Amino acid sequence: MKGRAERLGPVVEMSERDERDAVQRLGQCQQQLAQAEFKLDELQRYREDYQQRLMVNGSRGVTGQWLIGYQRFLSQLEEAIGQQERNAQWHRDVVAKARTQWQERYARLEGLRKLVERYRQEQRLVEDKREQKQMDEFAQRARSTYL
Repeated sequence: MKGRAERLGPVVEMSERDERDAVQRLGQCQQQLAQAEFKLDELQRYREDYQQRLMVNGSRGVTGQWLIGYQRFLSQLEEAIGQQERNAQWHRDVVAKARTQWQERYARLEGLRKLVERYRQEQRLVEDKREQKQMDEFAQRARSTYL
């Protein structure tokens, strides 16, 4: 007959798979967040470079048409940055949820492992007591046969 610890084996294995899947999902989410933040940084650097060009070209003098085109493009660039900021924030939220899910699964797995270990210790204690009882009985029988 299987002990309680052995009967929990499949549950522990399933919990290990769940925890492993949660870790992979968290890693994927973190990678997607890193990509979103990288794109945001690129857009912000591009905006800074573009604004520097205005300073350089503005000091030489520009036409009204050029200035209107510049402002239009800068407005579109600001909109793209805003969208990318929202995208990056969405990914931060997803990472936070994935981290919470992983922490929950990890805690469950550790709880199961501790339970299995406790059951094993209890089983060892029962076996030790049974063995001690057998030894005591053997010693008593041995004494009674010699007396």
